[in-house]
Amino acid sequence: MKKFEIPAFYKSPIISKVKAARKTQDPRKKDFTPTLLKFGKIEFLIARHFGFCYGVENAIEIAYKAVHNNPGKRIFLLSQMIHNPGVNEDLQSYGIEFIQDTHGKQLIPWEALSSEDIVIIPAFGTTLEIEQKLTDIGVDVKAYNTTCPFVEKVWNRSETLGQNNHTIIIHGKHDHEETRATFSHSNLNAPTLVVKNLAEAKKVSAFILGNIAEEEFSAYFRGKYSEGFNPTRDLQRIGVVNQTTMLATETQEITEFLRETMITKYGEEVIKNHIADTRDTLCYATNDNQSATLGLLEEDADLAIVVGGYNSSNTTHLVELLEEKFTTYFILSEKSISAKNQITSFNIHSKEEEHLFTFLPEKDKTRIILTSGASCPDAVVDAVIVKILDLFGVEADFETITLEF
Repeated sequence: MKKFEIPAFYKSPIISKVKAARKTQDPRKKDFTPTLLKFGKIEFLIARHFGFCYGVENAIEIAYKAVHNNPGKRIFLLSQMIHNPGVNEDLQSYGIEFIQDTHGKQLIPWEALSSEDIVIIPAFGTTLEIEQKLTDIGVDVKAYNTTCPFVEKVWNRSETLGQNNHTIIIHGKHDHEETRATFSHSNLNAPTLVVKNLAEAKKVSAFILGNIAEEEFSAYFRGKYSEGFNPTRDLQRIGVVNQTTMLATETQEITEFLRETMITKYGEEVIKNHIADTRDTLCYATNDNQSATLGLLEEDADLAIVVGGYNSSNTTHLVELLEEKFTTYFILSEKSISAKNQITSFNIHSKEEEHLFTFLPEKDKTRIILTSGASCPDAVVDAVIVKILDLFGVEADFETITLEF
């Protein structure tokens, strides 16, 4: 796999050693058991897969090249490069400005741009409509397009499904940048519907089986389907693709549920005429990170810490998984941990930060699960380890660190 040139301050002495050792021990990435780091009375269980994925490293490399290759020019990002505040703040420190926020709200009017400006398209991709706006202005939309190749793979699969007369069902959050981009590309070729979870998939199923009226369906999914969408006509032949940061297991669950619906409606002998096999749209990195998190659930630990941006979809799903078993803290960085054994953690249910006291237990040996989202630099995970060791008064020689897996 390609190696990317990313700033040295994103790299780390601890986690880089962990990842290098695991790559040597498990080159085919079949072992999802965590790595154990021992520091006397404190131990860390590090997830087998976490941190920057291919798409994120690709985006960061292109973004910094845009900065260094265009001195004196105005440089813009369509919206956040990735959902990590540290990465975005660093890019802004070079003078990069955001054209929109993550919800698509305009921060800089299109009229303020010129053909001399550099515009970076983020890893989530963008809509065809925005691409056209930039092209009309005279901006080169290909020069610094950092769209993740796996997002583009979903777009290409959607195009093929549309050409074969399938309606596209996107498993995603309808207001997420990536889903908006995928919706735009999918809508070009086929009727498109966004389904967030299994509960919404059950609503689709209820209509297909004739258990709810079209009026109820249309009201329920308002704002989540393409113009002219006709559920009676458009839900006879479907294919499910995913927003690449959603839970892979949930995408599979939704697909299988709708497949069973189609079998009930049309019979198993003709099922291939009514729902496509779209397992090839799952992002390998999201899948690996989630599988590694499931591997963490097989372990015993006192607590879990997940590091990443609060608006990161893939990171939120790691928190959801770990909460099933462990007291789990969702933090931005080592700065979320204070020297007084306090932590600022994001509650994914209330969508608010919580300031918690004595989060580390007082015992002879403490075991902490640690992982991060796909947009979190390994250096931040390193800093979290160092901060926690400081709280315990533990010094460690990272040059001679030993790993167990």
